[in-house]
Amino acid sequence: MTQVLKSIDAAVDAVLAQIPGTIVLGLPLGIGKPNPFVNALYRRVKAEPARRLCIVTALSLEKPSGKSELEQAFLAPLVERVFKDYPDFDYVKDLRAQNLPPNIEVREFFMKTGDYLHNPGAQQQHINTNYTFAARELVGQGINVVAQAVATRGAGADWRLSLSSNPDLTAELVERCRAEGRPLLKIAVVNECMPFMLGAADVAPDFFDLVLTDPAGTHTLFAPPNAKISTTDYAIGLHASSLVADGGTLQIGIGSLGDAIAQALILRDRQGEDYRRILEGLCPDGLVGRELAPFQQGLYGCSEMFVNGFLQLMKAGIVRRKVFKDLDTQRRVNAGELDPAALPGGICMTGGFFLGPGDFYESLRGLSEPERAAIDMTRIDFINQLDSPDGREMELKRAQRRKARLMNTTMKVTLLGAAASDALDDGSVVSGVGGQYNFVAMAHALPDARSILMLRATKETADGPVSNIVYRYGSCTIPRHLRDIVITEYGVADLRGQNDATVVKRLIAIADSRFQAALIDEAKQHGKLEAHWQLPARYADNTPQALDAHLHPFTEAGLLPGFPFGTDLTPDELKIVAALRRLKKATQNPVELVKLALRSLWEGKEAPPAYLERLGLDEAQGFKAMFIKKLFAGNL
Repeated sequence: MTQVLKSIDAAVDAVLAQIPGTIVLGLPLGIGKPNPFVNALYRRVKAEPARRLCIVTALSLEKPSGKSELEQAFLAPLVERVFKDYPDFDYVKDLRAQNLPPNIEVREFFMKTGDYLHNPGAQQQHINTNYTFAARELVGQGINVVAQAVATRGAGADWRLSLSSNPDLTAELVERCRAEGRPLLKIAVVNECMPFMLGAADVAPDFFDLVLTDPAGTHTLFAPPNAKISTTDYAIGLHASSLVADGGTLQIGIGSLGDAIAQALILRDRQGEDYRRILEGLCPDGLVGRELAPFQQGLYGCSEMFVNGFLQLMKAGIVRRKVFKDLDTQRRVNAGELDPAALPGGICMTGGFFLGPGDFYESLRGLSEPERAAIDMTRIDFINQLDSPDGREMELKRAQRRKARLMNTTMKVTLLGAAASDALDDGSVVSGVGGQYNFVAMAHALPDARSILMLRATKETADGPVSNIVYRYGSCTIPRHLRDIVITEYGVADLRGQNDATVVKRLIAIADSRFQAALIDEAKQHGKLEAHWQLPARYADNTPQALDAHLHPFTEAGLLPGFPFGTDLTPDELKIVAALRRLKKATQNPVELVKLALRSLWEGKEAPPAYLERLGLDEAQGFKAMFIKKLFAGNL
């Protein structure tokens, strides 16, 4: 029988009493973790060296703190305002400091991007697996406790719980442990801030063994503010949006690229002439084959991650194509025999977990019941793969996911079409595979689907820009035999079914022009290009300057706003952030820093006193502090 507890300490006592040996604690990724309970359990085990705890999870989120003194001073009031009472994890702080106690391990299959590159403990404990197989791996790790933050509504016989942001793995974990006869203690911790979501997320309280209702379990959800969409990201998003077929299926991710795609789709639907004019200047081969029309049928969203961009597309009436959970009904809808608008039920968005800014969560909490019912939060093994022991379920997925455009970001693409998205050349893990491999494979398995990998053409380093399109790379997330569509800010390379020479040429055509000559030479050295081949002139001006010259007028006209879906930052904070970014970029280049310093001293600009006070520069003393103060003012 389900036991309802009103104290976090009582829940920790129950775990310690029921699990006499090593506690292998499985936690959802992202915001589905019950932070206060996890911290209480961690502290108790940490204080009892004879006990052992192994935490297996992904994406452990921590409030931003800043690396430099300037960043820390700027972020402190912003973090207090946005993240409020969000409690950081003790295990994350100890892991970051490389100070985990010997009786506790932390194993993650997806890490916060780039945060643990130089952390040997985190690198050694990383579990390299597809998100689709994460439940299997958790069982293999010996999981005996799963704990999850849940939403709640109703009382008595009407009491229901919702797995909310994370129905992704829990049900599958329960099924796998039951099938293997493995005991699993299931703990729900009520967080009143969690939106109540339906679909597979909606469960009876007896799904869990322990339900913890302590008010201390409620806290602000981790809410990363919207990132500003750069010129580069807008160009990529515009290209991607022109490949989305009306009446199709869409998958996108979080961050500025996902927001850029969403804004570009809205622009295409509402301001078609402007959209066409923007694209014409981005497409050296013209607009043949691009999708430019507004959305008559709408899209169905099916993505492991339900992000703010999807919610904005739902509000804009673009993500509205209804699909149905009955295979026969879905087939008849596809055949045009039934009008989906006339049918009860139906969903237009399927997701496995969500993460976003604070107003995204607020919107989810405020959904009407019909709007809530149109979103199906469900299991990741349903979303991320077509295979299913149930043949009708597999056919249902195929029927629902018509004309799918499955979009993912990557870090590096080789000239032969392989992609590295989770690790560096030396094997250092940046993040994790997530669901990318499975979505790419799914795009090849569905008859009218396409995999779209997006990357920025270059990356800024301490030694200057480097190309993200390279001849070879030591890490591979997507093998070259699954190559399909690749997008940079400079265009679209359709690689599916092409021979190696064509693949090389098409990728060089969307590379930054500062690196094209070297890529051509290397490809010729390895016999992958004809010795006489030359780059067509129309691809020879792939530069940030040319891109900015084309898109800047549309930005000024308000068609490509930096924050189309709002921001948590005030206008003054945006100005400070822009100045700090320019200053940080200059510090990576000594020559640029000297130029910047001379210009700042010559122009003699002064920053507003409130800005200096925010950064702790209002009473700057000594040469270094005065120099930084002058540099900052010169960058405003």
